[in-house]
Amino acid sequence: MSADVTIDPRRLGKVAVLMGGHSAEREVSLMSGTGVLEALRRRGVDAHAFDPAQRDLCDLKREGYQRAFITLHGRFGEDGTVQGALELMGIPYTGPGVLASSVAMDKVMTKRIWRAEGLPTPDWRQVASAEDTAAAFQALGAPMIVKPAREGSTIGLTKVTDAAQCAEAYRLAARHDPEVLCEQFVGGDEVTCPVLGTGAEARALPVIHIVAPDGNYDYEHKYFTDDTQYIVPCDLPAGEEAAIQALVLKAYQTLGCRGWARADVMIDARTRQPYLLEINTSPGMTGHSLVPMSARAVGIDYETLCLQVLATAALDNPLPASVVS
Repeated sequence: MSADVTIDPRRLGKVAVLMGGHSAEREVSLMSGTGVLEALRRRGVDAHAFDPAQRDLCDLKREGYQRAFITLHGRFGEDGTVQGALELMGIPYTGPGVLASSVAMDKVMTKRIWRAEGLPTPDWRQVASAEDTAAAFQALGAPMIVKPAREGSTIGLTKVTDAAQCAEAYRLAARHDPEVLCEQFVGGDEVTCPVLGTGAEARALPVIHIVAPDGNYDYEHKYFTDDTQYIVPCDLPAGEEAAIQALVLKAYQTLGCRGWARADVMIDARTRQPYLLEINTSPGMTGHSLVPMSARAVGIDYETLCLQVLATAALDNPLPASVVS
């Protein structure tokens, strides 16, 4: 990724910071977007807030925006829908393209691809009823994670330790998404690793070891408390960090990601085998967020990170000028 000294903010044009949106993660998205907006403005970028829940996306084209920094989280922003609209308008945007965003948002599809490519991910079952969930519990064993297949930030997630919890766990997840994922629980160290860049230039940033109270890294502990410990540089045994970085980079490239993303990994306490959980293609940029934390460990401050990510904004399939003019 280019050093920020080579990036002329004036050449980035008029920039929309997409924030808010319609998903269950709207509140977090607004926090991410506000941080990015202020950072870009401090660096001299002509950046403006744009909430797709309150404005027509077509206004981006009508008002002459030349780039979009996507800080939308969850569905209707991180799932390929907004990316597709921006492709049609010819407005370059940050993060992975339409297909990679769509696949990465669907945890079941992501796991199928990773497993097909030989990448380690916990066993799972996709379920459509409380009865299916109970059957998955018998197959996967306890504990088992039940969560919406297309949500983030642990929304709608339950750690099931007893068969009697299956029905309520399914109902909670299904309230957020009709596609529900049951996943084998991996006990051990929870880590995350961001990736910046595209293709051969993509590189993994330092791994962060997440130590949450009672191992419960839920929505509150992610965004609204200071009880969680984030260890970076991480305290993993020698060689493990490099192995996880290589695994995450392969997972990123396998899905066709570009720009940036962040993958979550569990390390089995007994075997030290890392397992990929999911990949976030529009990572959080709040005061508690992990990508800025990892970037700081290699000397990239928040403003520089925002500027560098914005400079990678691109289109998957640029249309002829006559089509988008």
